[in-house]
Amino acid sequence: MLISMRGTSSNMATGKIIGAVVASFAVAYACDVLIAEKKIFGGTTPKTVSDEWWEATDKKFQAWPRTAGPPVVMNPISRQNFIVKSSES
Repeated sequence: MLISMRGTSSNMATGKIIGAVVASFAVAYACDVLIAEKKIFGGTTPKTVSDEWWEATDKKFQAWPRTAGPPVVMNPISRQNFIVKSSES
C-alpha cells in the first residue's frame, strides 16, 4: 500500500509541474501580446520592423552581384585551404 501511494504522489506532482509550466507559457504569451502588439504602455512600432523595411532590405541584398573565388578544398588537419585546379589547365 505504501508503494502505490508513492506512485500516486509522483503522478500528482508531475501533473502540477506540467500544469505550472503550461500556465507560465500562457501568461508569458499574454504579456507579450499586450505589451508588444496592443502597446498598452504606448509607443509605436519602429520603422526597422515594418514590412516595407524588410522588402527594401531584401531588394538591396538581391541586387548585389554574386561573385565567388576559385573552388577551395580545406585540409582539416593543418587547417590550410588549397585552390583546386581544373584538369584542363
